[in-house]
Amino acid sequence: MEPTAEVLDLPDGYRTAPQTITLTWDEVRGKLAAAQSYWLATTRPDGRPHVVPVDGLWVEDRFYFSGGEQTVHIRNLREDGRAGVHLEDAKAAVIVEGRAALVRLDPALAARVEAADREKYGYGAFTPEAWELTPERVLAWNWLPQDATRFTWT
Repeated sequence: MEPTAEVLDLPDGYRTAPQTITLTWDEVRGKLAAAQSYWLATTRPDGRPHVVPVDGLWVEDRFYFSGGEQTVHIRNLREDGRAGVHLEDAKAAVIVEGRAALVRLDPALAARVEAADREKYGYGAFTPEAWELTPERVLAWNWLPQDATRFTWT
C-alpha cells in the first residue's frame, strides 16, 4: 500500500510562503534503498535514547537490518520495538518512524533481501530471520521548507 503524502506542518517562522509541492514516495523510496548507511534510534529501558549507525536494506517498503544479540540496539528493541531510522544527509533528510520486530521472512522475500544485501554490501549474509522496521510515518525534504513532506500509512 502506498502512503499518503501531505505538507509537513512546521512551526511558525519556518515558511515565508505557502508550500505548494510535496515529494513523491517513489523519490523518497529511492533514497532509502540507495543509502549505504543509516542511523537507527532506539530507546533504552530507562528512557535514554540510543543512536547507532547500521547497514540496512529498504525492500518492499520495509527496513531490514541485523545486529548481535548483545548489542545495545537489539537489546533495546527486544524491550520496546519503537524505532527511528534516518539517512545521513541532514539538508535533504529522510526520517522513518515505526516499529521493529524480529521476523521470519517467507522464502521469496528472504531471497530478495539476501540479493539486495549481496548487491549493496557484497555480503548476502541475511538469514530468513531478520529485524524488520515497518514505517508508520516518514518525514522528508530536499529543501526545507519548500517541499517538507509527511508520508503516512492508513
